[in-house]
Amino acid sequence: MVFSLIKRLFSGKKDPLGDVEKVLNYRFQNRDLLKKALTHRSWENAGLANERLEFLGDAVLGLVVSGFLFREFPDLKEGDLTKMKSSLVNESVLTKIFSRFGLADYLYLSSEEEKSGGREKSSITADAMEAILGAIYLDGGLERVSEVINQLLLSDYDSLINDEAIYNYKGELLELVQNQGRGIPRYEVVEEIGPDHDKVFVVSVSVESEIIGTGKGTTKKDAEQKAARMALEFLSNNPIVEN
Repeated sequence: MVFSLIKRLFSGKKDPLGDVEKVLNYRFQNRDLLKKALTHRSWENAGLANERLEFLGDAVLGLVVSGFLFREFPDLKEGDLTKMKSSLVNESVLTKIFSRFGLADYLYLSSEEEKSGGREKSSITADAMEAILGAIYLDGGLERVSEVINQLLLSDYDSLINDEAIYNYKGELLELVQNQGRGIPRYEVVEEIGPDHDKVFVVSVSVESEIIGTGKGTTKKDAEQKAARMALEFLSNNPIVEN
């Protein structure tokens, strides 16, 4: 069993699925659907895991968002509506929502996927978010899943469409580096500037012991994202040359 799950079960959180329900503001009639939605294919005895629910949730999300934009912007042409929809249902936005509420802590992953940084991979978290929506649709119907989508996504659609900060640079860097067979990016706080109430963190990120990016932020997570963004720019300008 994954260490983080064990830690959670013995840290006073006796009802992890209940915690997720509170975030969603939705109580499942069939909690097995929620557990399945949170189960990655790497989990032992996962069966089909959340892949079928992710397929369904993707379609449900597209339908609800399309309907919302159609009603909200009666004068927009099809092309503009399509662009707005793409801005709202992409992987970065879904990952942002999933991470904002700490839902990654509740994923069921194998120990290998856990060690490889699976909880930060945007492909895993975005798929899980769609799987959750698919699970809610099956459990409560279109009206209830629409309420959840409105709560988590559409109530803040304007800022999401215009927010460049939603991009998960850490997740993209992790997947890029792993695909290159270069291990896992390592983040390190190299400096803390200012008093505790107004601190700025300086973080470096290294790959194979080489620092390829640094970032500053008022939180460690913000600094790490900026470091990852710099690292991605570095790697795009300095691609690996195969011998």
